Amino acid sequence: MTPSEDDVTNFLAFAPEAGEGKAFLFLEGANTLEEAVGQFYESPNKYTPAPPPGMSEPVKKAMDAKTQSSPPQYAPPQYAPPANVMSRPRHRPHMNPVIEAGILRARDEQEMQNELQRVQLQYRIYNSDIEPEHDTEYYCNCSIHQYQRMKWNRLSVQEMWCKAVMYPGEKFYHDCYQTGFFNSNPYRYRVVSPFGNNLSAFTGMRNGFGAYGMPAPHPRYYTQSVQQTIQLNATLNAEAQRDIDAKEPRINIWEADQLESSMSNMTLANDSPSRADGKKLPVDEKGRQVEKGSAEKRQGIAGPSKNDNSAASKPSKFAGLKKALAIKSPEEREADRLAKMRARGRELRNMILYEENGRWPDQEWRQIVAAYQEKVGMTRKIAHLRARQPTQYLHLLRAGYFEPIPIAWANQASNPLKFSIEAAAGWRGITPAWRGYEDTAEERLYWVLNHREGNVGARMKPDLISAMNMARARMASAVEPPPIYYSPNDVCHVQHTSEGYSKQVMPAPFRPFDAPEVPTDDTMILLDVSGSMDFDPVRPNYNEYLITGYSRSTQPKNKDIAKAVIRRFTDAMANHDHNFQGYQLTTFSSQANYIGVVNHRNLDTMWRNVRLGGGTRVMTGWQKVKDLHFQKHSESASHHPVYGWQAGPQTPMLRLLLLLDGEATDMDEFELDLLGLSWVHVTIFLIGVDGCPHHHRHANELQRISEVNHHVAFVDAQGNTPERFVTHELLKRHLGYNVSMAEFEELEQPPPYSE
Repeated sequence: MTPSEDDVTNFLAFAPEAGEGKAFLFLEGANTLEEAVGQFYESPNKYTPAPPPGMSEPVKKAMDAKTQSSPPQYAPPQYAPPANVMSRPRHRPHMNPVIEAGILRARDEQEMQNELQRVQLQYRIYNSDIEPEHDTEYYCNCSIHQYQRMKWNRLSVQEMWCKAVMYPGEKFYHDCYQTGFFNSNPYRYRVVSPFGNNLSAFTGMRNGFGAYGMPAPHPRYYTQSVQQTIQLNATLNAEAQRDIDAKEPRINIWEADQLESSMSNMTLANDSPSRADGKKLPVDEKGRQVEKGSAEKRQGIAGPSKNDNSAASKPSKFAGLKKALAIKSPEEREADRLAKMRARGRELRNMILYEENGRWPDQEWRQIVAAYQEKVGMTRKIAHLRARQPTQYLHLLRAGYFEPIPIAWANQASNPLKFSIEAAAGWRGITPAWRGYEDTAEERLYWVLNHREGNVGARMKPDLISAMNMARARMASAVEPPPIYYSPNDVCHVQHTSEGYSKQVMPAPFRPFDAPEVPTDDTMILLDVSGSMDFDPVRPNYNEYLITGYSRSTQPKNKDIAKAVIRRFTDAMANHDHNFQGYQLTTFSSQANYIGVVNHRNLDTMWRNVRLGGGTRVMTGWQKVKDLHFQKHSESASHHPVYGWQAGPQTPMLRLLLLLDGEATDMDEFELDLLGLSWVHVTIFLIGVDGCPHHHRHANELQRISEVNHHVAFVDAQGNTPERFVTHELLKRHLGYNVSMAEFEELEQPPPYSE
């Protein structure tokens, strides 16, 4: 096969140690991706050229030393090689229907999302959940029909994905084209279109269409559409959960003795009290024992018994009909039902064992998975699912719900945790109650939050209307910041964007949940440098829940606020830790970049290396930070080829300051990863536009995460930011204790650097 860039990426997802060069060679020499990966694990050095025959041993050693001395690509600063990376047997990558469908779907998932955003922007549709509609069903070459054609061409991918994740009894549906009343899409006739359903008698267009036939959503119809979708999602989720619960085996599939005894107890000798003559029970034509009543009926059909002299025994008039219809007694039917149940239980048990052995092939894998389940707090729930709800356990197992997130996913544009969930379009999630989530990462995050030990009540994801109402309520609670934090050097005062500070939502009084900082802790900074950091700040304009446009906000750009807060934070930390060398700064957008060690003296110089632009993929930066941390502390950790670095008991704590100006596209994946880690504390500074409901909606989400994960804390600010106030609150959460005002004033003084 001729390898493409996607093929190489998919190959490296299963064999990250191969490298792009080997991946290309193995793909070129195989017909399929699976065959190429299999060949690599069978013979990793298949395409490695042998050394020349005349090469002397000293020359060969010199060449090997030169190769080994080159620094790793992911490590800007060079450290000692990991001490605990042990040689382990190579395992063929595990495959199942969900993984296969995920690989196929990931090839163009990001392309489809980008195309939808492009069409939405072209037609001035600002709500991400609204797909553009055309004013006519006739095909033309407009952007809307081009996007719809891309969806039609992707139907086979959608069907493959849905069949891989569907539960027994569920049906596949989509929204690409409709077939009248024989459509299984439950949203087709039960949810109104955001554009309206009525056609104009004069223009032939839907209500709400703008000039020249350009589709424009209507606020009233959009609100109605959202409300109907929320209600239908709740109804369908409850029905789906109830249906799959009813289909779970009624016996414990792991107790084989119980299954055998259930079948043996179905001998019908004890069911007939008149069988006291000690004679053996008769059997039918399949060798199954039948009870007395049934045997006598069959004997009556065949004729009088040789030992029966009663003249009353006569052939039944319905003997032929019963034989033709194979009518069975209730006891026989119960025996058949238990036999089928036993066979289904054995099949389900074998599929689970096959999946577990394939995913976790040796003891090291199982130890990492068990430690992850323990840290997340799902050990008991997973054991309960495996014993009592094995069908659901198998579905979640195939999707990787019970193990850490593979490190290869962090740098992939699309992976099984970035797949969008669209209930009305038929793009399914993994759990039975998947409707209402935006993507598979959010679905898995809330599933984990709802099934952790000690969780009281269900943590439901707020729907759009509830989330917006809570965001508006939070925004209305903003007050003037304390005047004691005023500083004429704040960016908003230097740039004179507008008078005074913006109102701020006051954080709750600080409570130390996590352990306070100790001298061995490692502080790093991770900065969002996506394109929005350099944009002129704007806020959305709402009509009910529909975004109709954006308005300019008079405040500094987010990049200026971030730089000012980093300067104040590093100065205070240098005074606190007496670490005047500085702290490592990493940036991320669509990819991550290590900037270097920043301090009070070199921040302006290092800032010139910061490049703004791109998306907001926090997992790329998070993976880079983890690599930097464990390279310095590799002697106390180990590295797994799939799950990455595993901290040991002596691994120092990583304390990370993360600066964001909005919600990252993979924020749920990041929060999910943090749930399984005990060696990191993350303090998030969320920069927002003054009066923006989106900022407060994201702040509410971070608040919910910080309540269930004490290793995560956050501080937010909007508009003209009081930088000293923000820095003080960040220090409290980063250091893990209540820094007094007097101590803060000492810490914020410029550090004394020696020449």
